[in-house]
Amino acid sequence: MQKSLFPILFLIVFHLSAQMDYPKESFQSPLEIPLVLAGTFGELRSNHFHSGIDIKTQQREGLPVLAISDGTITRIVVKHWGYGKALYVAHPNGYTSVYGHLQKFSPEIEAYVKKVQYQKQSYEVEIFPDYGEVKVTKGNTIAYSGNTGGSAGPHLHFEIRNSVNSKPTNPLLYGYDVRDATDPTLLGLYGYPLSDDAMVNQSQEKIQLNYTKQADGSFLADKVSAIGTIGFGINTFDRLDLAANKNGIYSIKQIVNGREYSNFDFETFSFGETRYINTLIDYEHFYDHRQRIQKIFKEPYNHLSIYNTLYNNGKIDITEGMSYNVEFLIADIEGNTTKLVVPIEGKREAVKIPRKDRTTENYVIASKPNNYDLGAAKVYFPANTFYEDFYINLEKGNDTITIHDNSVAAHRNFTISFDPSKYAQEDRDQLFIAHLDIDGRPSHSTTYKRDGSFTTRTRTLGTYTLVKDSVAPTIKPKNFKAKQWLNNFSYLSLRITDDLSGIDTYSATLNGKWILMEYEPKNNTITYNFEDNISNETENELIVTVTDNVGNSTTYSTTFFRK
Repeated sequence: MQKSLFPILFLIVFHLSAQMDYPKESFQSPLEIPLVLAGTFGELRSNHFHSGIDIKTQQREGLPVLAISDGTITRIVVKHWGYGKALYVAHPNGYTSVYGHLQKFSPEIEAYVKKVQYQKQSYEVEIFPDYGEVKVTKGNTIAYSGNTGGSAGPHLHFEIRNSVNSKPTNPLLYGYDVRDATDPTLLGLYGYPLSDDAMVNQSQEKIQLNYTKQADGSFLADKVSAIGTIGFGINTFDRLDLAANKNGIYSIKQIVNGREYSNFDFETFSFGETRYINTLIDYEHFYDHRQRIQKIFKEPYNHLSIYNTLYNNGKIDITEGMSYNVEFLIADIEGNTTKLVVPIEGKREAVKIPRKDRTTENYVIASKPNNYDLGAAKVYFPANTFYEDFYINLEKGNDTITIHDNSVAAHRNFTISFDPSKYAQEDRDQLFIAHLDIDGRPSHSTTYKRDGSFTTRTRTLGTYTLVKDSVAPTIKPKNFKAKQWLNNFSYLSLRITDDLSGIDTYSATLNGKWILMEYEPKNNTITYNFEDNISNETENELIVTVTDNVGNSTTYSTTFFRK
């Protein structure tokens, strides 16, 4: 494939300079298998950038996870969601490695964690060992790969962070060998009229633009007619060798008439800014089409630090009678590049697609707090809940309220308060605030009940109501039966479910002693491992209690035998 020499030389120089500050010989691979990725650093996810790489584990669990260098464990997390079981290892050279979605820890670390879990009588724990208390050696097994937490399939989530400021950096800058000779894929190009007088192809609204692939592999857009201040958005992904996953790209550069207008990459970012991803993407388009268009211009409320170059915030001022040549260079971390050229003619034409009228009765000024009484409930938006001012659609109701829709992203939590006084006192205990999806299905929103008011804090717009849950959770054994001999069993498991508000807590005892039940909410299973050696009795009484989010509770009791 032939390509322009200048972009390739620039990307090679930039790529090498970006790597110079990172140690490439210090760290070994965290797995003993070839590195094939399911996810890349900086990949666009819901409300956040991906802070590491996801390494495929050949569709199985239990692969040894190795310490990439000598170090000390500074944090151990066991959660139902998020990274599930995770380890954080600080290394002497100033970096911290993170290993997530683990099946279990190495025997020494597993014993250390279980001791804390039994002390706290909780499966979910977060432990911060003293520095040097739990040391690891380069190449030794520290855990086994799994699928715990918010993982959608077996893999290892792997990060490298700066130990001082905890900023994650792209692990592929540390010399890891991942095969990638494939250029990023271009899915769509969009023009955005940004000023009041702006148009793109006679449209005052965002418009999709056509392009064709050229003989040299680059892309050329049809000539665009425009006027005023405009910007562009690109829908793109990268595909690595040996995997079919649609991964995130590394960088996008925009050049207008030979001048670099914008350039951003995913070398590093901070966790404090990651939710500003909603200002990088066209959030309304994502809500409507589930596609993430990356804006190549920077909005005033975008506080991301990923930009290397910004001239006029990446916006292009188009003057009538002038011609413009816009080049986009979309690259992965290996320097594979897709080039897109957009010719523009400054031309004022009749409007064919006018700007939509989004006016409603209520206008939110993002920098100020806003209160609304919607009859059934009151809504309070703290200052800076939203990124920009906008007309908000609010619908009052006797039992249900609607707060706009999810085409607008909320950056901070806002408060919804329902008045439950019309409900009988005995019913209130079983009520909760629910968010209704487009099909009217309710989902539990954490509800605080005090001072005669039901309150929830959320960042999700949409429809809310009060829902009653009077049905207790269910508990059923999965791999055993009552009064069964379990001599050859290594574990016992039960299925726990709730039909409406969801499971809040669970606990279990064996012959009156608390036992550790590992909860996997993705398959509604709790599991006890007999290796914990809680009981030496032949006849054993197991009692499991599960409570949902409004306090409905179920207790299951059974007896089994084991020698």
